[in-house]
Amino acid sequence: MVFSFLYGFAARWHGWFPNRALEQASKQITAFTSTFSPKSALVHPRAYDRSGIRVERSREMASGLILLTSSWTGPGGLRPELRLLDRQGEVVHSWRIARTALFPDSAVGLRGASATRRNIHGSLLLPDGDILVTLNYVGTVRLDACGRVKWTYARGTHHSIAQAHDGSFWVPASGQKPSRTSPAHPDGFPGLDSPIYQEWLHHVSPEGHLIEKINVLDVLYANDLERYLAKVSQPEAGREGPTMKDILHVNDVEPLAPSMAEAFPEFEAGDLLVSIRNLHLVFVFDPRTRDVRWHVSAPLLQQHDPDFLPSGRVGMFDNNEDFTKRGTMLGGNRILFFNPEADSMTVQFPTAQSGPLYTESRGKWQQLPNGNMLITESNVGRVVEVAPSGRAVWEWVHPSDRQSTVPIVSKAAHHSLTREAVSDWPCSSVDGHRAE
Repeated sequence: MVFSFLYGFAARWHGWFPNRALEQASKQITAFTSTFSPKSALVHPRAYDRSGIRVERSREMASGLILLTSSWTGPGGLRPELRLLDRQGEVVHSWRIARTALFPDSAVGLRGASATRRNIHGSLLLPDGDILVTLNYVGTVRLDACGRVKWTYARGTHHSIAQAHDGSFWVPASGQKPSRTSPAHPDGFPGLDSPIYQEWLHHVSPEGHLIEKINVLDVLYANDLERYLAKVSQPEAGREGPTMKDILHVNDVEPLAPSMAEAFPEFEAGDLLVSIRNLHLVFVFDPRTRDVRWHVSAPLLQQHDPDFLPSGRVGMFDNNEDFTKRGTMLGGNRILFFNPEADSMTVQFPTAQSGPLYTESRGKWQQLPNGNMLITESNVGRVVEVAPSGRAVWEWVHPSDRQSTVPIVSKAAHHSLTREAVSDWPCSSVDGHRAE
């Protein structure tokens, strides 16, 4: 026993066997447990010493309401909730989310995490007060304005939700277990020797039924885009761990609306815009033929939330991740506009007048009717509206749940709604309360 103790001490001090193996195991266990931890999925270190509403230039703000997808402290700790705010910070309407009520505890998502351990990520508010939310890697649920469940879709969906012109929805989804084959590749994908978590695009009816699903890896291989897989570290045979097999990580899918199709002569209405975070890849393809019409990678780094814009551009949130705490190496997050027809790119944000903004993961952006942009700095709980000049005109910062951490904001979305319109929803309260 004495010899074992002394050798263990010396091995740790000098780096002798099995010190390196133990350090690697420790790092994998830490990554594994942090991925499953409900707390780590809900809070991050605090970056701002302020909270609540701050109005910089009221005359330049877009009118309307802001929907926040986040968590707030309540009985039992942090609890997911969606709050619809006016620009003074008053809560006009809210939907409290009880994860255990949405899906049973037996509903298991990606990498074995139960429904009670997954956070609310995507959300989509409909004009009548119905709202759709995704419980990450578990499923999607549609609630009415009172928060009552209208339907659930427990098929491993995650991240974004987008509505098509016919009222149906497109949602990314992941397989429940790692695999290396698909119907189009029954003998496996060339070059992928180990199973990975495959990603799908689910087309869901307004009633919550599967219309079709598309395998993303099949689309890449059919269009000679598998070379982007070589740009990331593929999983090694026999190694375990959640990040080893997540080499795709689709985080958004959006259909091109017929009303906007004329602005994109190279695309057609119904084409899908897809973001694959871990490949730093965004592409547009025809879901009928599976043909990719356009794709872009450089200079993206872990991008999120690409959108078709009425101007014929594709705008997206480029995380520009550089593995520093606040983006000090590469300058923080960016909003990039791509012109597919001209094959050009412009940086819309930041500008010389912009303040710092950085979330290493997550992140959302939205073009507003008045030309401003609403940006979600997710991991530090901040939402900011910026003018075309890049200067902030309005912001909301989540109060800290403790002194050193703050709840993340998965998404903030602007809606051209009035308090009067919301008052017509079922269960609406004419007396809001100030956001905390």
